Amino acid sequence: MNWHAIRAIYRFEMARTFRTITQSIASPVLSTSLYFVVFGAAIGSRMGNVDGISYGAFIIPGLVMLALLNESISNASFGIYMPKWAGTIFELLSAPVSYIEIVLGYVGAAASKSVMLGVLILITARFFVPYEIAHPFWMLCFLLLTSVTFSLFGFIIGLWADDFQKLQVIPLMIITPLTFLGGAFYSVNMLPPIWQKISLFNPVVYLISAFRWSFYGLADVNVVVSVSAILGFLAACLAAVWWIFRTGWKLKQ
Repeated sequence: MNWHAIRAIYRFEMARTFRTITQSIASPVLSTSLYFVVFGAAIGSRMGNVDGISYGAFIIPGLVMLALLNESISNASFGIYMPKWAGTIFELLSAPVSYIEIVLGYVGAAASKSVMLGVLILITARFFVPYEIAHPFWMLCFLLLTSVTFSLFGFIIGLWADDFQKLQVIPLMIITPLTFLGGAFYSVNMLPPIWQKISLFNPVVYLISAFRWSFYGLADVNVVVSVSAILGFLAACLAAVWWIFRTGWKLKQ
């Protein structure tokens, strides 16, 4: 394993984050803070509890996931797309670096940024809404697992995209709507029975449900099922990355 190459890619991507800290970190934290102000403090104070939890505290896991999914995908997709767009991807492909090391460098950096962002959002939430974390270890595990999984998914999007518009299509048109409809602002159990069953086809439901369980010990879906769904998606992403590098699909476009 070429750890020097992994560290070089990782440090380059992390340096890019701190050069654009306003866009990479400050903007998502500020946007999520506005959700806490509007839904947590303003609207939440006038709403009843959800499963015995104040509404402001109830939406915290959903808001963290909303930011985490979008930023994981955006960071990883932009990181690998830029070398393709600038033509420096050929230097990377001709270097004595395996595709495993490339993936570890780019996905590791994107996941690190997402974990940092998630932690900052949780710290910021303390200023607006009081909350407790019932299972802090599992919360960190879900935070890390989700960041890695969707950073890998974003890496695939970056390989697939051949213009800047395609980098935004899936996060804006698919991931964000699925997050809003995945229980970020409500419990799936509040829906009519038919819609509860339809919601189970939304993969984001399992992410938010597992993450909310780590906070309050409550889940819309069995935690084991949620973890299995996340691991299944991670395995599918790993298989897709392996196939892309095996065939060279989209790498040189």
